[in-house]
Amino acid sequence: MNERIRAREVRLIDENGEMVGVLAPTRALEIARERDLDLVEISPNAIPPVCKLMDYGRFKYEQAKKENEARKNQKTITLKEIRLSPRTDEHDVDVKTRKIQEFLAEGDRVRVSVKFRGAEMRHPDIGRKLLDGIAEDLKGTVVIERSPIMEGKMMSMIISRAPGWEPPKKQVPAPASKKHHHATPETTSETAAPPPPALVQENVEATVPPGE
Repeated sequence: MNERIRAREVRLIDENGEMVGVLAPTRALEIARERDLDLVEISPNAIPPVCKLMDYGRFKYEQAKKENEARKNQKTITLKEIRLSPRTDEHDVDVKTRKIQEFLAEGDRVRVSVKFRGAEMRHPDIGRKLLDGIAEDLKGTVVIERSPIMEGKMMSMIISRAPGWEPPKKQVPAPASKKHHHATPETTSETAAPPPPALVQENVEATVPPGE
């Protein structure tokens, strides 16, 4: 950039992208200073090297801004892990399968592992059957990146979200009707209200025989 350009001649492009021509670097730098811009070498391997007039500070600022925006919009994919054992019951397997779906909905990959202890090591088929069952339950939802393999005391597979699969949207319950809400207490109040005290007294007196 500027005085650091060592070529004998350069092909100059102005700030609007128009070709100026082949010039000595000193002349190109004079033009840059006249326009309060920088002379930047953009194609050093060309013959002659190509240089452009630009506000280099502004260029770096805009470039950094674009990179920051790209990082904000970028989803970081992480590898989550779900662990089971050969003794995991059906209910817990269902719970963990739903958790896997949650991870997949967030765009993460999932390692599903079965850990063996002691005598369980003699029955790796149980672990494979467990993992194959989960893969079958999630069929259409996942892609098997790595089929179940045994590594030490752990058998695991890696799955990721299938292209085109979208998690089901949660349904929001409809609000209760306000008219129905107010009508119920009024009806209850009328049917549950006790009779007036005077009316009770009159009924009592009417049932007493004369002379007693």
